Amino acid sequence: MHPALHLSASTGSPSTCAADVTPLAGRSLQEHHRVGAHSLHAPSRTRTLRSPLACPRRMGHFHYGWLPMDPAAAAALTGAMPLPSPAAAANGAAYCVDPAAYASVPPHMMQPIPAAEAEAARRRQEEEDAAIRLVHLLVTCAGAIQAGDYSAAHGSLAEARGILSAISTATGIGRLAEHFAAALAQRLFPPANPHAAPTPPPPASAAELYHHFYEAAPYLKFAHFAANQAILEAFEGCDRVHVVDLALMQGHQWPALIHALAKREGGPPSLRFTGIGPPPTGGRDELREVGLRLAELARSLDVPFTFRGVSTDQLDGIRTWMLDLVPGEEVAVNSVLQLHRLLVDPDADPAVPAPIDILLDWVTTLQPRVFTVVEVEADHNKPALLDRFTNALFHYAAMFDSMEAVSSRAVGPGGALAEAYLQGEIFDIVCGEGSARAERHEPLRRWQERLARVGLGQVPFGATAVRHATALLLRVTATSFTGAGYGVWERDGGLSLAWHDRPLYTATAWRAAGGNAAGAATEGRGSGYSRNGSSESNSSGNLATGQGTAGAEGIIMQ
Repeated sequence: MHPALHLSASTGSPSTCAADVTPLAGRSLQEHHRVGAHSLHAPSRTRTLRSPLACPRRMGHFHYGWLPMDPAAAAALTGAMPLPSPAAAANGAAYCVDPAAYASVPPHMMQPIPAAEAEAARRRQEEEDAAIRLVHLLVTCAGAIQAGDYSAAHGSLAEARGILSAISTATGIGRLAEHFAAALAQRLFPPANPHAAPTPPPPASAAELYHHFYEAAPYLKFAHFAANQAILEAFEGCDRVHVVDLALMQGHQWPALIHALAKREGGPPSLRFTGIGPPPTGGRDELREVGLRLAELARSLDVPFTFRGVSTDQLDGIRTWMLDLVPGEEVAVNSVLQLHRLLVDPDADPAVPAPIDILLDWVTTLQPRVFTVVEVEADHNKPALLDRFTNALFHYAAMFDSMEAVSSRAVGPGGALAEAYLQGEIFDIVCGEGSARAERHEPLRRWQERLARVGLGQVPFGATAVRHATALLLRVTATSFTGAGYGVWERDGGLSLAWHDRPLYTATAWRAAGGNAAGAATEGRGSGYSRNGSSESNSSGNLATGQGTAGAEGIIMQ
């Protein structure tokens, strides 16, 4: 990001104005959205402008003194600047420089600015102005689309594209704006329209994008650590435990938990694991592959382990019988970045059960020892496009800023795929409406209200969890990242990963009253209802005995 100057007027007294000079390169991207035009409103009488060099400099501020002076007396000053143009003078304001203000300025400070420096400053100011204009145009375009004024939206987007063609899009505001402009173009123009941006082929599968996003930055590492910490504390003293992961993915989260259980005083518990994921595609069963890796790790650490895979496209279609629960075992349910995908528009028909309500009711019937939830700390579940768009600009400005703090892993093909993961979220938020939109992020307070309504009580993270999470973050950033700017906060009983003053991801832990799954093992059998059309014809096979159990798709491994 090229440095530039940000000038913002701030009044310290009726006769004093201060100009704050801040390098653009040192400011987080989301601050661009708050930058406004710098204006000085002159009073009705003539003022003498003192040199900023003659005034004390404090905290990055240059103070300008405005002194009343009669216009005729001002013109008589030796070396004074001429009165302003007739148009300005007609407005009743005149400005001149008091030569006496320069009397105490050291000679070396009076040297003229070299032409190269002046040109560089001019270019930086132009880039600053272009960035402000660019953000304004993107927001204006989103507002015009919401209002149905597609002609105005087209004009704003075309001008924004013109600015983007003249600035760098590798870093900074150009990088952020390029993704949002492409999303607006896809929403505004159908694919056959000549003004539409070409739709690039997917750079990789969803699993690959997720993997590179995991490797590129500390976001998912923090999420996994926080959830594992809550699960370990909940399983303390338990001999038989069962983890249900609502999105197994590549299983990055679980080796650390298995290692921790293996080191537990008194020996490890018997661990049963249910991993939920999409049905196999392309002849590859990722659930089976992850299960085999986890089973091998557990075997090497002498942890009694059983894995079961459940394939489904809709989490609200999961039924208790699919988990094959055993009376007496303690259950932990884990959800990392999944619950927001089950939300619906706030103005949706309340008579129709929402997928999120179906899933949470099901979790409550399990009476889990702990229910761990990690979600994006943002507000993107707004019906109005302009609200979503503006909130997304702020959130992803912080995300791209924090990703730019990544060192070697942010560059090259891996960094591009990690960025593509975020680009997919941006496109979904901007282009999707109704049931087509999946990225419905909501802030912590709404999740707290929603989970409390179904009878779940929050289990606060303690000071130990905060210390351990901070130590993990420092360890990760010391090897892979610059680290500056990241932090771990304790917020309302949860843990948040923050970038400067903005929380990005928040982890919380919950428990149902009673917290025991023994009575839930037979609940839900024979119930085939699912709003999203998921059925119970998913399967289960026992690889150890070769026996099959009709009805549940997946694997069991001893």
